[in-house]
Formats: sequence, structure tokens, C-alpha cells
Amino acid sequence: MSGIIWVIIVGFVAGIIARILSPGRNNPTGFILTTVLGIAGAFLATLIGQAIGHYGPEQGAGFITATIGALVVLFIWNRLVASRVISDPGNR
Repeated sequence: MSGIIWVIIVGFVAGIIARILSPGRNNPTGFILTTVLGIAGAFLATLIGQAIGHYGPEQGAGFITATIGALVVLFIWNRLVASRVISDPGNR
């Protein structure tokens, strides 16, 4: 149970840092979207890190790599909103 809480905390912090580092109109807003952004970034960073051999099978991404992953996910989010593939929930 504490592992899930830790992932949520790391994801939330990584999402906040990614939103601060990448300001823009299309950034997702709110606690839930920020947390999901960070968790998705941490998951992406973990998968890529394990694929290239940086992390072992039982290791996960830390704060820095989770934030980099969240920046990548945020960039993808911005491109999808800009091309109108998804709607911007903050612009309704």
C-alpha cells in the first residue's frame, strides 16, 4: 500500500515541476490531471530506463527522470491539444 502512495506522491511532484518548467495555455490543470501527468511520466521513464538497461527489473524512475518523463508526456499533450486531437479541459 505504501508503494502506491509513494508513486502518487512522486507523480504529483514530477507533474508540478513539469508544469512549472513548461508553461503554456494547453497545460492540464487540477490535482488529478497533474498527478496523472507525473505518474505517466514516471511510468514512461521507468520503461525507457529498463529497456536501455539503466534500471533493473525491480527499480523505478526517481524524481529527476520522472520529471523528464512528465515533460515528454506534457509535450505530447500539448501537441495533441494543438492539433485538436483531444479537447482542452481547461478551455471549456
